[in-house]
Amino acid sequence: MSKTETSESTRVVKDLMIKNELGLHARAASSLANLASKFKSKILIFKDGIEVNGKSIMGILMLAAPMGSIIKVSAEGDDADEAVRAIEDLVKRRFNEK
Repeated sequence: MSKTETSESTRVVKDLMIKNELGLHARAASSLANLASKFKSKILIFKDGIEVNGKSIMGILMLAAPMGSIIKVSAEGDDADEAVRAIEDLVKRRFNEK
């Protein structure tokens, strides 16, 4: 995880591998967007040169991220570190799927 702090805000970036069998399908995208929406920070998710709002289910679905994909999560704001850690935990738990 890389962390950059300025006098105005904190930016945290982390690469994560999608490990659940179905990838970022609708339920997983919904879980991710709902979790991201709990934070004040601006959250972006990147894959293959595409950048989407991490609080948007439709945006996340546009990434078409199957199992094994690497996504980059970026959060900027006062709770950026907490946001990225929570998203990392969700991904590691395979979006609570079996």
